[in-house]
Parts: sequence; C-alpha cells; structure tokens
Amino acid sequence: MNKPFISLRPEITRTHAHRLMYWLEDEHVTQHLSDRSSVSRLIEHAIERTQLPILTPLFNQGGRFFMAHDRMDEPVGFVRLIKTGRECEIVLVIGDRDNWGRRLGTSTILEALKLAFFEMRAEKVIARIHPENDRSIRAFERCGFSVEVKASTLVRLVLNEGRYRRLLREGELALAPEIFITEVDRRRLLDLICWQDGAAIVDLEHELERAIVVEPEAVAPHVITLNSRVLLNLDGEAREVTLVYHDDANERAGRYSVLSDLGAAILGHKEGDVIDWVLDDRPRRVVIERVLYQPEAAGDFNL
Repeated sequence: MNKPFISLRPEITRTHAHRLMYWLEDEHVTQHLSDRSSVSRLIEHAIERTQLPILTPLFNQGGRFFMAHDRMDEPVGFVRLIKTGRECEIVLVIGDRDNWGRRLGTSTILEALKLAFFEMRAEKVIARIHPENDRSIRAFERCGFSVEVKASTLVRLVLNEGRYRRLLREGELALAPEIFITEVDRRRLLDLICWQDGAAIVDLEHELERAIVVEPEAVAPHVITLNSRVLLNLDGEAREVTLVYHDDANERAGRYSVLSDLGAAILGHKEGDVIDWVLDDRPRRVVIERVLYQPEAAGDFNL
C-alpha cells in the first residue's frame, strides 16, 4: 500500500516529551505554530513536575494530546484536539523535516478527524493556520476543510460533521481500499456499537460510515462478511480466522469479534486487499489472502 500510514497514540512517555522538545527547537518546524510558547511550557513543566515514565495526564490538560506514529512505529509529529462546546480545534505538527512532502500531514489529519467526530462527537472541527503556511492549508483542504475566514494573520478552516460523513461515504477521504457490507450486518452493528466504546469501536463506526452497503444476495463471494472464515497474512505470518459477533468470539479458536482490532480491520474487505492497522498496540500489515467461507455465498442467510 503506497498511501502513508499514521496511527495516533494517546500514551505520552518521557521519551516522547524529549522528542517534542527537540522538534520545537527547530525554527523551520515552529515558525508558523501560533501556540509554540504554550506547547513548550507544557512539555517543560511535564518533564520537571514528575519523574514518572508516563506523562499522559499532564499532556491532556485542556485538551487531548496524541503522538503521530508512522508505519515503522516511529513518532513523526503530534496532534492536539481541544473541544469547546460543539467545536473541536485541531493543532498538528509533523516534527521531523525529513518527512515533509510525504503527505503524512494529510494522513494525520484524517486520523484526528476520526477521533474528533466519532469519539469526541464534535459537530465541527476548526483549524487556525498562518496564511504563509501553504503546506498546512493545502493538507487541510485535501481533507475537506474550507476556508471560513482569511485575514493577514490567520486563516480559519472549518469542516462540519455532515460534510465529513458525506465525503467518507463518497470515498473522497479514503486511505484504504473500499469496503462492502450487507444491509443486515450494518443494521445489527449500528445497534451493537451504541452500547460500546473504545478505540476499536471508533474504527468500526468509521468503517461502517464509509462502507458500500449491498443486499446480502448481492455481496461478492470474495468479500468478508460476518461469520466468514478467511486466510490472512499478518506481516508474513499466516493466520486463519473467522469474523464473528462479539458473543461468539473465542480468539484461541481463531474466532475474532468484529469489535476487536483485527475484526474491525478486516470487515468488508476482499481477497487481495492490503490493510495497515494497529493490532496488539503496534502497526501491522494485513493481507487478505483468501475468503475460505462466506455465509451469503453458501446460501446461509440466517446466521
């Protein structure tokens, strides 16, 4: 898969804090960052106030802070989401200049939007960008943002929930292959996730929103539906799994819940698809080798 992969990690360590300080010492990185001084003070205080290895609570004061990691699980930047009422402001920095121009910023924005709309339940996401920061403005516009205010010192870009969901459904914001889901599975899953939370649920809701919905009789036989048995390749490791509803899960027997990280990753994909996903708290590459059994193809519509 050639598109850049980014995962947002909520846990902030002392090592991360020192990496952030290193980035913020680079004037090329911070020249257009309006809250550079507040971010620097936040990090300095976090390092000074405690000797604990995990600094997450300190970084989440006044908002939510995430480190952006690439496919090799290396930190390449950070995101801060500050929700006020129905609005959520996003602050984003790709700290390593060697990664500029690879569209990691676009991928990072899309991951942040997933959290803002599906977990934090924002109705609008805003970004305040320096007018000379053309690279950032273009990245936000690629993600569906439109300019609401343009002044000599500030460009305010906005994306509301309705437009975001429409762009997802139309495939305009896709970083992964298109997916298909039956109307029956979609209805059952939407009812199910109303009572759940967690990172996998956010990912699953995002996937349901962007999925192409088809009737059970019309789904292609090489697509993974609920109760399908498939052969996967996880970073070179062959694994046979069955995708099931949560109550039927038994990972020791290879039965993975659709609410698990792996289940949310493979739902709706087809043979030959390649997916980058965070599994077991690290990036993995999942290749759909073969659909061994699909209920709809076998005429088993009552499972």
